[in-house]
Amino acid sequence: MKKIAAVLKREYLSAVRKKMFIFMTLFFPVLMAGLMFIPIMMMAKSFTGKRVAVIDGTGRLSSAFSKQLTTGRGKPGDMVQSLDVEYSDAHGQDVQVAAKPLLTRLAAGKQKSGGLDAILLVPADAFENPKAKMTFYSRASTDIMTQERLASAANRAVQRQRLAERGITGEQVETIMRQVAVEGVQLSRTGEQKKGGELNFIFAFVLAALLIVPAFIYGLEIMRGIVQEKSDRVVEVLISSMTPFELLTGEISGVALVGLTQVTVWMLILAGFGAFGAAMATSAGINILQILRPMLFVYFIVFFILGYLTYVCVYAVAGASCNTDKEAQQLMAPIQMVMMLPWFMMMAIITNPDSSLAVGFSLAPVFGPVTMFARVVASEPPAWHIAVSIGVSIVTIAVFFWATAKIFRVGILSYGKRPTIPELWRWMKIA
Repeated sequence: MKKIAAVLKREYLSAVRKKMFIFMTLFFPVLMAGLMFIPIMMMAKSFTGKRVAVIDGTGRLSSAFSKQLTTGRGKPGDMVQSLDVEYSDAHGQDVQVAAKPLLTRLAAGKQKSGGLDAILLVPADAFENPKAKMTFYSRASTDIMTQERLASAANRAVQRQRLAERGITGEQVETIMRQVAVEGVQLSRTGEQKKGGELNFIFAFVLAALLIVPAFIYGLEIMRGIVQEKSDRVVEVLISSMTPFELLTGEISGVALVGLTQVTVWMLILAGFGAFGAAMATSAGINILQILRPMLFVYFIVFFILGYLTYVCVYAVAGASCNTDKEAQQLMAPIQMVMMLPWFMMMAIITNPDSSLAVGFSLAPVFGPVTMFARVVASEPPAWHIAVSIGVSIVTIAVFFWATAKIFRVGILSYGKRPTIPELWRWMKIA
């Protein structure tokens, strides 16, 4: 144990004393917040001040398209879009002919005076012809947000006109067209009603990222450390005074402790901001305990350790099997893609945590820690699901650690070409 503790201490201190570790530990939450919110702010800014033109072949939609059209209000999480509208009454004209000068301005772009971002053509038979179609022109084929907002405003105006023609006018139209808001409520297995689905959705993504990111970062560190020790022949000196198993245990434990230290600091920083947010939410009448349940932090620690050890063992195998960083990265590239499957399918898992896909991944080896934690955040899976997931993960770590120790014992002293899968299997049998 003294030798394992010595290796653990060396790995831990060499990592936490690095300036990059200190920087990432203190500023990673700020960086993540910036990566999340800056694109949203830039997107919101890009939705304001767009210049669009509406060519109305019916001549009856002028009231719907004022000079400033603001859409997207009234829905939680909906992006508000402000459009500067240039309305043209083309009643009695060919809308395609009327649109030609505007299409020239659209093609010119904003670099030219009077440029446009989009044009909507409303056909003259929009009220009578059930097969009539509006045409949306834009320089970007992906400007579907502006297309949807303009089309929605036009359709609402057409619907109001149709109702007015049937004798329903004024306040009656507004009453009929008024939308009813929807509030999401989660019903727990005990019958308790919980709100805050949107915040739980974001919370699940953030904590899932905190589960995955450190494991991959420090998995790479231990892989590169082992490769470096092999290249420098330091490992030959180390195993002369201890067994390969003791060396492997000390390195993995040290790296795991580094990750736990970093995540603990991140959680404390998030807790500080969370306390401020909880106070604001409580003053607004929101029960923050329905979202930040105390048991979530217990599950986070448990599944973080399980996922961390699982991934680190895989990286240790790559380091022991290869002689250079390039070889190790080539070996890990397809394995990383497989290990990232829960993250790629996180949207489906969070939005439907009790589906067969989510349940299967949460009970499977390797994928269990991240997937089960996402399910715990989004819903209340049965206790036996959580117990089985933890048990499967423990067995997986034990098997991986056994296989890693076997390969490590032979691989750390093996030089030359990278071993193949059959050779790795042979190493496990002879070690």
